Amino acid sequence: MRNDRENIIVAKTFDFALEIIDFSEVFFNMNRFSLANQIFKAGTSIGANVREAQNAESKSDFIHKMKIAAKEADETEYWLLLCQKSERLNSPPEKLISDLKEIILILSKIISSSKTRQG
Repeated sequence: MRNDRENIIVAKTFDFALEIIDFSEVFFNMNRFSLANQIFKAGTSIGANVREAQNAESKSDFIHKMKIAAKEADETEYWLLLCQKSERLNSPPEKLISDLKEIILILSKIISSSKTRQG
């Protein structure tokens, strides 16, 4: 099922993962390892699941993997909002949050349109 032409969600989630690596590094350097790990794992998992979906065995497998990516995106948003609202943590760059919101919208549209075509 893999298609090697340029894929916007694959590219955006890969670039987002690179941004997350940089942001989580701030917390690693502050010895806030638990928070750094949570942000790192959730934020990089979005792209990993999107990439895995590109090799899905069926349309329902594709949808399932994209839903996992959407859940990871939601979890990442939670951690970033905690950082943003806490007075004791570094706030994420606005670009990180806006990129994540765009990814969430794209994932939602992909899942929705894939379900429509499946049914």
